[in-house]
Order: sequence, then structure tokens, then C-alpha cells
Amino acid sequence: SRRSLEDITVGPVLTVTTERILNHTARLLEIPGAKLLFGGKELRDHNIPEVYGAVEPTAVYVPLKEMLKEEHFDACTTEIFGPFQVVTTFDDAEMCHVIEACERMSHHLTAAVVSNDVEFQSTILAHTVNGTTYAGRRARTTGAPQNHWFGPAGDARGAGIGTPEAIKMVWSCHREIIMDSVVPKDWTQPKAT
Repeated sequence: SRRSLEDITVGPVLTVTTERILNHTARLLEIPGAKLLFGGKELRDHNIPEVYGAVEPTAVYVPLKEMLKEEHFDACTTEIFGPFQVVTTFDDAEMCHVIEACERMSHHLTAAVVSNDVEFQSTILAHTVNGTTYAGRRARTTGAPQNHWFGPAGDARGAGIGTPEAIKMVWSCHREIIMDSVVPKDWTQPKAT
């Protein structure tokens, strides 16, 4: 792994415990066809208190058709504010299922469409609505609250926004799309910080 406690490129998850993250990983791995892509273990040699999370960056693959089943969908779309992601694959004929999955999610805060295929990016962007969407070859959602307008497209309460003014602004469905489709030829991924 490129991330470690030594250089502080991984650290405690403040909102979810290690136990909850590992239990969530185990729940996902019960889904037929699911597999651990990487991580799924507690960090070694740490002194992070139990009230926080201390896990290796983790990714779990879940087949799209299984993900869409009612008994699995909530588990697959549970957001863990930490180094955790659910990954799936699909082909062109399954694009409608990808859009279905996107639209069935509850909050529509931020999203990312990571692809070299501009037609794919355009299709997803045209058929989904999120408060902030990153699209392109290096699309990412990290930093959204600090750097860009942040909020759901739809029910403002999904982001914990409670004032009448904020709710009116969000329900107007402000949408921001940040594109990074052109990557300079000499660009290299910077060292993690």
C-alpha cells in the first residue's frame, strides 16, 4: 500500500469505528460474487482509540446485478466516511442499471464519473443529478466541502442542512460539474500527502 501511518497518508477515521468498518466489509463479502480487492484489515501497530476507525484502505467488488437486489442495495450504498469503497463492473448493455443504482441512492451529495470515455461521462451526467459531480480521467470527490459548493440535489436534510435559507437554496437544485478530462501529457500522480 502507498499509504501508511508513518507518513500520515492514512490515519484514524473519526466517524466510524474499526469494528463497524470490518463488520460492513464482512456483510458485503456475504453477497454472491463479492470479493475483497484490497485492504479489509485493521491497521497494524497503531494506538488509535477504539472509538475511531483504524483500517487499511479497503475496496470490495460486488456484481452490479447483486448490488441492485433489494436485500443488498442498502449495504452496498452505505457511505463510510473513510478509506472504503464498493467497486463494480458493467458493460454497455447494463448502462441502464448503472443509472438506476445512481438514482436509487438517497442523498445525491457528491459523485464522480471516472472514465476516459467522454460519451460515457456525458450519458451518466445527463441522467443523474448530484450537488457536485466530478467528471473526467482523474475525477475525485475528495475536498468537495472545502473547495466547491457542497450539498444534495433534492432534499437538503440529507446533508444536515437545516436552516430555511439553506433548504430553499438547495432545493433550487444547484448543480456543479467539475471536469478534468484533459490531462497534461507530462502529468504524473503526486506523492500522497
